[in-house]
This record gives sequence, C-alpha cells and structure tokens, in this order.
Amino acid sequence: MPDWRAVRNEFPALQNWTYLNSATFGQLPRCASAAVNAHLASRDELACSNFLDWYNDADRIRADIGLLIHCEAGDIAFFPNAASGSSLLANAIDWQPGDQILTLEHEFPNQLYIAQAYPKAEAVIVPWPRFLESITSRTRLVMISTASYSTGQMPPCDQVAEACRKAGALFSLDGTQSLGALPFDVSTIQPDLFVVDGYKWLLSPNGATFAYIHPRVREWLRPNVFGWRSDKRWRQVNELHQGAPELKSEAERYEGGFLAFPALYGMGASVRFLLDLGPETIGARVLELAEYARQQLRHRTGAKLLADTNPLCNGPILAAHWPGVDSSELSAQLKQRRILTSARHGNLRVSTHFYNDEQDIDTLCSAIQELVR
Repeated sequence: MPDWRAVRNEFPALQNWTYLNSATFGQLPRCASAAVNAHLASRDELACSNFLDWYNDADRIRADIGLLIHCEAGDIAFFPNAASGSSLLANAIDWQPGDQILTLEHEFPNQLYIAQAYPKAEAVIVPWPRFLESITSRTRLVMISTASYSTGQMPPCDQVAEACRKAGALFSLDGTQSLGALPFDVSTIQPDLFVVDGYKWLLSPNGATFAYIHPRVREWLRPNVFGWRSDKRWRQVNELHQGAPELKSEAERYEGGFLAFPALYGMGASVRFLLDLGPETIGARVLELAEYARQQLRHRTGAKLLADTNPLCNGPILAAHWPGVDSSELSAQLKQRRILTSARHGNLRVSTHFYNDEQDIDTLCSAIQELVR
C-alpha cells in the first residue's frame, strides 16, 4: 500500500486548505507543475526548434492513457475541453424528425444542452429507473456521465452500453467525474465515445482533455474541424500537402491543429503518477474515504444523504442536506474556515480523492456541527 501521508505531501494546496472539492477541481501534484515548467523552460532554451518532438511526447501520453483505460494509443484524441469532444458525435448525425437524444435528469449541462440543441431531434430526459426502457428504435444517441456532478449517481454503464447496441444507438460517455478516482475499462464497456476533461479527478491543468473514439466509429465519423494536421503527412512540415487532406485512421485525425502542450505535459505527468500508484489501489482508497465521510456526516451532523435512498449514489461524490439549512450559505461559511466543498441544487456536495484523509472529514464534520446547530 502507498504511504498516503507521503502522497498527500505531493499536493501543495493541501497545506493550507481542507479540500473536499475534487468534483470541481482536482489539485495538481508537484510532478504536473514540474512537467509544465520543464516544457516552458525547454521552449526558452531551444527556441521551440524541437516542436515536432513535442508530438512524440504527446504520443507517449496517449499510450499512458491507453494503459489507464485499457485501449490502444491510436484510439485517443486530444481536445481543449469536454464540450468539444462530446459534441463530436451529435454534430455528425443527420438528424431527422422523430429521432431522439436520451440523457439522464441531473446530468451535467454539456449533455443536457447537446440533447436539446438540434431542432429536428427530440430530447428525452428521464430518471435512472426509466432510463434503459427509454432506449428504443428512435434513439439515435445516448449521452450520460459515469457519475453525476450534482448527485454522485453512478449508472451501470455496462447495462447502458448493451441496451444501446441492441437498439442501434450511439453511446457517448463522459468520464470527467470519475476517471482518476475510480478504475475504468473502456474495452469492457466499449462506448462509441468516451471523453474525459482532466482538470477534475485526473489532476490536470485546464485545457487537457482526451477522448477515446472507438475504431468502428472512426470508419465513418468525419472531424468537426480541419487544419494543418488533418492530412496524414502533417509531419512533413517543409512540404505540407497542398491537396485535399487524407485522414489518418487513428483518432489523432480529430485534432486538426496545434495541441495545448503546457496543459498536455501536466496531464501526462499526472496520468503517470496515477499509474504508478495503481488505479485499483486508488479506487479502493477513494471509496474507503467516501464511506467514512458518509458515516460521519450521518452520525455526527444528522445529514440526509442521497445515498440513503439511492444505492447508485455510493461513489466519491456525496450529496447531503439538512432540514432548514441553505446549502449554498453553508458552503460559503465553510470556505471562510478554509474548508472547500460545493453546493449543487440544494445539497452540499463533498468529494473525496485519494489525497484526502480521515482528518479532513473530521474537520468538515466539526465545522458543520457548529454551523447547523
């Protein structure tokens, strides 16, 4: 087992804050900041003369992401944010009257907004108990997250994937709210698209996002954008191809232009950090801390938890409330005590990562006991 106290010391922000808000931002480990700084220093030293080598590094990062989610490096494309990646499938569909886009209630706005963005398509937004039966022959696209940003609900993605395959629907899955905290095997689920913005649980700088795009989808899915890297000969920078672009078969074809390398180097360092700790080991620690938090919030503060009525809410994102207590005001009062949480739709949201410890949760509960009595 890792020395979790030593691991915690790799996150400078934790020296000054009780941080229970990884569902908003993950904290950067020292190695990620060092990787960003090393890249920027190299730019100055070499005057960017080695810029093509940066893409070799990007390919190594793709390979590490492949190890993390169990796919090939060629299945990974980089995007500036999750919205860009999530829009890829929806923008490629020739929507017709009667077509449906299905998503869950309490989803992140990316999914909700995309579902309602196409005038010809009908948005179907339902709670989990009616979700699988809502996947029908009219469903063209299903868009959900591995975990709800507001409730913490984690739908069984394997069941959704199977229902989509039977109905002939495309399946777009957003893993931003779980990957880095919990293991994920894309080879088992096999969504058509799996997008992860790295700034939350993947402990990366803003601007570092990747998407897994299934090989069967790449056979027909055209890029949203075209640029100098769209043609498969883009590395021949002295004589860039002047005709119509010939696309690569790899997911890199969807990137089009230059990558956000400072953020990408930071994500690469964080992904390697997670791989070295071990995704299964991290997942066990995250869930152990989340269960401790649920127990303490119940027994010490009298919190009402969504997990008490919904067994799918037993992950690292906890939603709690207290009768007569304004959760937004409570979160603001906690912030004044340097305890960071969030308020989401009437609940106080507490999110535990592996760099937390039991003392963080005890500090939170002691403060809530004083504030809600």
